[in-house]
Amino acid sequence: MTTRTALMWFRRDLRDHDNAALARALAECARVHCVFVFDDDILAATPRAAHLRVEFLWHAVSALQQTLQQRSGGLHILRGRARDEIPALARRLGISDVYINHDYDPSSQVRDQAVRQALEHIGVALHGSKDIAIFEKAEVLTQAGGTFSVFTPYKNAWLKRLTPLDHAVRDSRARSERLVAADSACPKFGSLGFGAPQLGALAVRTGSEGAAGLLDDFIARMDDYNFARDYPALKGVSYLSAHNRFGTCSIRALVTAAVQRGSEGARTWLSELVWRDFYFMILWHHPHVARGAFKPEYDRVAWHNDHVLYDAWCEGRTGYPIVDAAMRQLNQTGYMHNRLRMIVASFLTKDLLIDWRWGERYFAERLIDHDLAANNGGWQWAASTGCDAQPYFRIFNPVTQGERFDPHGKFVRRYVPELVRVPDKMVHAPWKLSAAEQSHLAMVIGKDYPAPVVEHSARRVLAQKLFEEARSEQAR
Repeated sequence: MTTRTALMWFRRDLRDHDNAALARALAECARVHCVFVFDDDILAATPRAAHLRVEFLWHAVSALQQTLQQRSGGLHILRGRARDEIPALARRLGISDVYINHDYDPSSQVRDQAVRQALEHIGVALHGSKDIAIFEKAEVLTQAGGTFSVFTPYKNAWLKRLTPLDHAVRDSRARSERLVAADSACPKFGSLGFGAPQLGALAVRTGSEGAAGLLDDFIARMDDYNFARDYPALKGVSYLSAHNRFGTCSIRALVTAAVQRGSEGARTWLSELVWRDFYFMILWHHPHVARGAFKPEYDRVAWHNDHVLYDAWCEGRTGYPIVDAAMRQLNQTGYMHNRLRMIVASFLTKDLLIDWRWGERYFAERLIDHDLAANNGGWQWAASTGCDAQPYFRIFNPVTQGERFDPHGKFVRRYVPELVRVPDKMVHAPWKLSAAEQSHLAMVIGKDYPAPVVEHSARRVLAQKLFEEARSEQAR
């Protein structure tokens, strides 16, 4: 029987069930302490606009603490720099081994390496496990042993490799008697410096219980996912992205649900989960994407970067209803439907001719589910600068995108109430209403709702020119 004492350090894996590192700690050590650190390094770098994301995290930590206490364990909840707090706690508790789940962000790797070195200095081992991905790092490679840069071949290789063992439950609820009690109080949310709680008013479901409820609800709708996922006015998606981000649900449970369902909708959803692994892999092997284009020639694009146009995009007043509704949804709720993310990203880069990194940064500030790998990958896809990206000459038309995916204007009217009286056939291009029609509807373009800030067809030509010039410069 082992006599070792472990410390399980929770980060973006905030659940006590099906947790790879916790399962390993309980299997290998006689006593297991658990800890979460509200990391001042992260909090200091987090903008005030991210208050909903911090609140979601805070709820998840509070729920995890209660769950562990119900198992006669507990959670040491600390505030400070994790690179200092973890070694100090390990020394204080007489820890022999610290267990973590892998994190693929470059900044997280720097932090973990600093903690590893500090722990080694006091004779404590740091053990990492794979938990937030099904396949990570170099587990899915080309036949030549290289890394993929195109999604479909990667997905095919991913699916070919997948076995039931890869998404089997990691039993982290056994051996509860090995958990050590802790009575740390979770800090008041206000003490973190992000204002008053707001998620309750938005009816956001938090913690592992919230994740489980959302998954159960989605399984009943999963068969329609291949169709419904593109329509923001429908209840077509899982709404699990924030839970995926903070690990209040297990990626293995999501894959299992898709595999067991087996329908076309389930297969489409499984592809979305594979995209998540794909972007983790890209970030791991190509960390330069966190700062620049995956395809270096597109770092030469001469973006216009007009601050007035950027502000209009941020505030949802571009005059293009589907874009404005999407941005207002983000600003009000910390969430944006995935189809809309593609539309507004294309609009920022190809219509407003603004650097994709500006948009990526804005999403990083506002999204509850912000994840560097997925956010960066999505923005580079839309901007045509990334791996397997939308070709630069294929540019979304915001009017036709709105007409196709919100044909009755239901979503637009939810977030752009100025257009509530505009008929369906005009709701995505209200500037085409005659002056008499605008007067009759009590909705005057330029007064009650903005006129388009740019003309799409003209900007499309400019966007193509910018990309072609960047490519020509690379060829010289």
